[in-house]
Amino acid sequence: LGFAEKADEATLKRYREAEVTHGRVAMLAVIGFLVGEAVEGSSFLFDASISGPAISHPGQVPGGWDALIIAGIGFAELQRAKTGWVDPADVKFDQAGALNSDYYPGDIGFDPLGLKPEDSEELDVMITKELQNGRLAMLAAAGFLAQEAVDGKGILEHFSS
Repeated sequence: LGFAEKADEATLKRYREAEVTHGRVAMLAVIGFLVGEAVEGSSFLFDASISGPAISHPGQVPGGWDALIIAGIGFAELQRAKTGWVDPADVKFDQAGALNSDYYPGDIGFDPLGLKPEDSEELDVMITKELQNGRLAMLAAAGFLAQEAVDGKGILEHFSS
């Protein structure tokens, strides 16, 4: 389709970083949709008072929790920025968002379970799988959001009716 015809290597690297990050968030969102609706009414969190379609859950979380969630996300993003991006003070004005030359998009050094393969061929296969699953999850999350917004039913309700 020619999306990358005019892009240089640094631009493609930023595109890949965005794709990996959005894919990871989407994979978590899909799990959140399904698990959040599956444990509805039986969770120990918030006295099991959160109910309805998953898109309505954030508004039902008691005050103060959203600030904690935003702080956690901010901390994670700050660590990612420190790992992957060149310090803005060291970048020319027309090169904003430059990634470090030794940084591989998505590799923030977080692998507590030791799943990252040592072999480069195995790593390439795993990276490809992550990208493909992330792309699928982005479509699934968008579909879940649209479906719940249209009819007000939870995703799991559609499977049981």
